[in-house]
Amino acid sequence: MRDLDTVASKYTKPSGVEIENDLILNWYPQRVLARTGRVGNLLELGLGHGYTVRHFHEMADRHTVIEGSRAVVDYFEKNNPWFEGRILEGYFETCELDERFDLIVMGFVLEHVDDPVAVMRRYRKALAPGGRLFVAVPNAKSMNRRLGLEMGLIDDIYDLNETDHLLGHQRNYCRETLAADAARAGYRVAHEEGIYLKPLPLGVLKTLDDMDANLKAMLKVGVDFPDLCVALLVELVPEETTCK
Repeated sequence: MRDLDTVASKYTKPSGVEIENDLILNWYPQRVLARTGRVGNLLELGLGHGYTVRHFHEMADRHTVIEGSRAVVDYFEKNNPWFEGRILEGYFETCELDERFDLIVMGFVLEHVDDPVAVMRRYRKALAPGGRLFVAVPNAKSMNRRLGLEMGLIDDIYDLNETDHLLGHQRNYCRETLAADAARAGYRVAHEEGIYLKPLPLGVLKTLDDMDANLKAMLKVGVDFPDLCVALLVELVPEETTCK
């Protein structure tokens, strides 16, 4: 497993696409809440930029976060003294858990790990009876990537770009490949939706007089068009039969 501190600088500095990070990472927790309501025990994989933690903290009685980078943990704790949950420092693949969870969230995690199927399968065992797993990932087949492919800016819809590599991404998902990995890990898709239907580059969107209204509209409309959205959100439940 890689030293996660080598990519931590991307999560401990203001992002070059801060508007869109703020948009997406403050939106999808609300969509999870709409599906689940308040829960007792919630596990979140990864601190990332720290945007989502407050949302998930407010919707759970107990909130645990696993983070593999000491630098990211230090940055988060310095800037979020209000956090009363538990942070476990360790890799997703090996971190030991002493309890089970009503809700597990893997928000923009699976594109980073060496073996996403193994990670999903491992945390299947950490779900309490009736528990659910929510996964959010970038969408390889988003409208902007489809346009990039058509214009010759990328050679393959699943290609990783420079920013992907800087962030430590190892793959891009689409609906079909995500559903296939979930099935291999022993889950079925109970619900799926899109996150952020983006028709124009951010630089163009910034020139609009009503940019904020447009961004909110793109979030709301995108729910029904996952194939074209920047990211995917899926709700997974364990299959009754044991995965092989």
